[in-house]
Amino acid sequence: MAATGRKHLVRDFNHFITCYLCRGYLIKPTTVTECLHTFCKSCIVQHFEESNDCPKCGIQVHETNPLEMLRLDNTLEEIIFKLVPGLREKEEQQELEFWKKNQPKANGQESLRCQRLGLPDVGGGDDGDAGGDDGEDDGDEDYHRSDPQIAICLDCLRNTGQSGESTVTDLMKRFIRCSSRVTVGTIKKFLSLKLKLPSSYELDVLCNGEIMGRDHTLEFIYMTRWRLHGENTYPMVLEYRPRIDFG
Repeated sequence: MAATGRKHLVRDFNHFITCYLCRGYLIKPTTVTECLHTFCKSCIVQHFEESNDCPKCGIQVHETNPLEMLRLDNTLEEIIFKLVPGLREKEEQQELEFWKKNQPKANGQESLRCQRLGLPDVGGGDDGDAGGDDGEDDGDEDYHRSDPQIAICLDCLRNTGQSGESTVTDLMKRFIRCSSRVTVGTIKKFLSLKLKLPSSYELDVLCNGEIMGRDHTLEFIYMTRWRLHGENTYPMVLEYRPRIDFG
């Protein structure tokens, strides 16, 4: 007979779902990528107006613009809403009341409410997306612009000693900004398109000399490979070369 575990109360998880700054439940949980500490979005943004250091561990997040190193955690937000009954409805009601008091009626108060409460990630800014009146259509057509963004530099590795070496050259524009959820496979497709490579041509993408897996996301690479080297700076550098078959 399987043992019956004891029931857990919400307060058993409070250490993981409350904000270090305001001591309330995390609202729009936002993680500092340098140290992985999480705070309410409004709390950490307000803190970074006065300091570039993490309020919990004191590490310098960024020399000039710490907001670049913040990532919304939508998964944690959903977990908190499921753990705490009525929290989602309470927050949506408070947000609606705030905009009723602070937004002029001439600006389309009701549509603004739908925009703000209908989107899971409002990290794009206070002026919203200009692309749509309908929240669902806007979410389908934003091409991941509402995702957390990351800047990367794509460098060509030369002198690999491979026969196809001359085919792979430098990009005209090495610096790009894209969703942190982009995978290495997508980066390879981007490189093949820009370099006009044959569809059968294979590339390796490396970070700090290590070949990255096709399904690795840029956020995963940044947190587990790039930022762990103290001498590395921002943006993250990925290198590419003709694929080397070790088999």
